[in-house]
Amino acid sequence: MADDRNPKVARPSLSRQLLPAVHGLLARPLSSYYLLIASSGLLLLIGLTMVFSATSVKAYRDNGNAFSAIANQSLYALLGLVVFWICQRLPTRTLRDIGKYILGAAIVLLAILDLLGALESVGVLSSPKIGPVHANLLWLYFGPIGLQPAELAKLGMVLWGADVIARKGPALGHWRELSRPLFPVIGLLFVLVGYNDLGTMLVLLSLIVGLLWAAGVRLRVFAALGVLGMAGIGLLIAAASGGAGSGSTDAENYRLARLTNFLQPLEKCDLQDNCYQLIQSRSAIFEGGWFGVGLGKGVLKWNWLPEASNDFIFGVVAEELGVVGCSVVLALFSVLAYTGFRIARRSSDPFRRLAATAITTWLVAQAVINIGGVTGMLPITGLPLPFISAGGSALVVTLAAIGMLASFARAEPDASKALNARPPARWVRLVWAPLPPLPRNGSRLRKTAGHLPARGIASSPHHGDGRGGGRGRRKQCCGRSCSPEEAPVDTSIRCSPSPMP
Repeated sequence: MADDRNPKVARPSLSRQLLPAVHGLLARPLSSYYLLIASSGLLLLIGLTMVFSATSVKAYRDNGNAFSAIANQSLYALLGLVVFWICQRLPTRTLRDIGKYILGAAIVLLAILDLLGALESVGVLSSPKIGPVHANLLWLYFGPIGLQPAELAKLGMVLWGADVIARKGPALGHWRELSRPLFPVIGLLFVLVGYNDLGTMLVLLSLIVGLLWAAGVRLRVFAALGVLGMAGIGLLIAAASGGAGSGSTDAENYRLARLTNFLQPLEKCDLQDNCYQLIQSRSAIFEGGWFGVGLGKGVLKWNWLPEASNDFIFGVVAEELGVVGCSVVLALFSVLAYTGFRIARRSSDPFRRLAATAITTWLVAQAVINIGGVTGMLPITGLPLPFISAGGSALVVTLAAIGMLASFARAEPDASKALNARPPARWVRLVWAPLPPLPRNGSRLRKTAGHLPARGIASSPHHGDGRGGGRGRRKQCCGRSCSPEEAPVDTSIRCSPSPMP
């Protein structure tokens, strides 16, 4: 009423009204969990929609059924949701224990995949097949069942690497601790993955950098890791001339061609050969404009844009949904990145903090590399876009990682206290997720003590006058005068009544 009577009184702007509301929502105990579920769920829904749009016409031409491709992708999405549910329910100790087994299985499968390809390239085998085991570039088939071992290696490296680093603790600053067993396993994994898939090796490198950064490793370690990584990339590019990946000894080095085509202007590039993918993806972005041609109305996906349902599906998004649709996808990935790092920052357990950082770095780096390749800002590496691209192994492993992040979000100290204070119904805990463990008071007190000033204690309503400690200043310790050093560290301790004389 005061504003209506006095028009000179200015009402608060919309931004001043909106920012406190957003801050209040983010301050809620389970805000990280809800942001994670909302962003990943919307990305999964957009991915299924765009896969159907990119594959329906081609599937109808090949199989007479426009829903054949989306049916397979929906089946993988359903399997991924089951894995998400399982990972959300697993305790931290179980995740730490199974990490070495997942990584070991991935290394064995990668070795079999590379061995079959190498035996074919030297002429020992006429085709990369031994009995029911068959290799096809990045895929390894056991009869009718196929999977990508490199996707499994990402998940295994997250769990095993976070467990190893968390166990080493402050000793990780010494080179000998990094060399036993972290760096040898990382080097072996880089060779096995990079032989066939340079893009996935770059994602693994970013994942390792995220792990070491969250662990507080010195900067010179990152410099050494960068030099070794560049040397390894150079060796893998040279190996493509000898048949590594999809290369062959009698053809041009395709890895080197992708790098050189990215560095030179399009006028000097062969538009019908080496730069064909980049030209078609940029044409899709140009045709889409601001608002796109309409969902399902794009035409470049009809065998004009290579790998329209997989590596270049962001081009289909740009053509059919325009800049607005691309902005929505980028905004959802930004929310996912913010939520993942928020979960890592709020986690009190070192393993959860390291694993959350590694998972977030992995998903964000893969999205950046894919979108950068489609738009021409980065070299093309053949990586799928998380949640959006078609593919079974990548989607299942990605949803498993999101399930672990959801478990970590529910285990945040504030979220755990809120869930245990007002637990949901028993059937909800049985069907969805159990209650997370309560945070340990001892670890929280040690953390609080580690952030106190060097002299004195933080202001507290139970100690002194609230002006902080200092030299010569006296505090009240349960009715008697004492120095700041004699005051108790735990400011939550209350003085008990003095005994009667």
